[in-house]
Amino acid sequence: MHWINDETYLEIVQPKEFNFKECLLFLNRSNQEILHSIKGDVLYKLLNIDEQLILCKISEQDNNIKVEFPMDQPIANVREKIVQYLMEWFEVKQDLACFYKMANRDKILQPLVEKYSGLRLIGIPDLFEALVWAIIGQQINLTFAYTLKKRFVEQFGEYVSFEGQSYWLFPPPEKIAAIQVEDLRSLQFTLRKSEYIIDIAKSMASGQLTKELLKQKDNYEDKKKSLMAIRGIGAWTADYVLMKCLQEPSAFPITDVGLHNALKTQLALERKPTIEEINHYAIHWQGWQAYATFYLWRSLYEKV
Repeated sequence: MHWINDETYLEIVQPKEFNFKECLLFLNRSNQEILHSIKGDVLYKLLNIDEQLILCKISEQDNNIKVEFPMDQPIANVREKIVQYLMEWFEVKQDLACFYKMANRDKILQPLVEKYSGLRLIGIPDLFEALVWAIIGQQINLTFAYTLKKRFVEQFGEYVSFEGQSYWLFPPPEKIAAIQVEDLRSLQFTLRKSEYIIDIAKSMASGQLTKELLKQKDNYEDKKKSLMAIRGIGAWTADYVLMKCLQEPSAFPITDVGLHNALKTQLALERKPTIEEINHYAIHWQGWQAYATFYLWRSLYEKV
């Protein structure tokens, strides 16, 4: 896996089984999204690299991911970190050959991998963002979750303006560690969610909780246990974060409502499947549960 460094832009070489347009379709699933912006086939994303705010203009060129910098040209070591972030965001390093081999023999997944071939498990590389987003999404619908995220980012995040549009960054844990529960309650966060988010911010700001420490755990189960030891993080939240931030292919948020709805639709069931039934359907998904879930989620965002 390599990338091409030009004076005015950089290119990330796309792996086999990569579909930029499919990835954009997933990223474009809500018009309330505040952390990136899509115009046509171009994706705009603001990154904070070494305290520098870098606006990235991301598109596809000659089957590569082209990244331009409409505001400031970053220096070499910053460019490397931008590449690392984007490769993680699009999970570029994952070889999907084994997943597709398994999925093509699975009656539920086969039509999905045919339809969405090249879709990557779009991640959330920042652990604090992944945790907060998962907590926001607990027991509410996706539309309201996006509304709360937008309020949160606009209240506490930084932004840059370019050509009349604002591009936002997710607030760092240090900022949120210093606020009060009432500050989140005023944005319509529940008392419990407000407490959970501020507690997690404090743990991360103090260095007690970091992505690196989680990655050092021996296996998936140990990582999950570490996350579930944190107040406000149950099995679903832990699995979601392991799937989206730590890129654990075995992560399986089996209680997820979207997963249940997608399975109900794909299998033309009259009711949502039980956990026991889902475990039965997923018997061949071992090692790829996260990708199976992600492709099932994708099926919920069909454009009418």
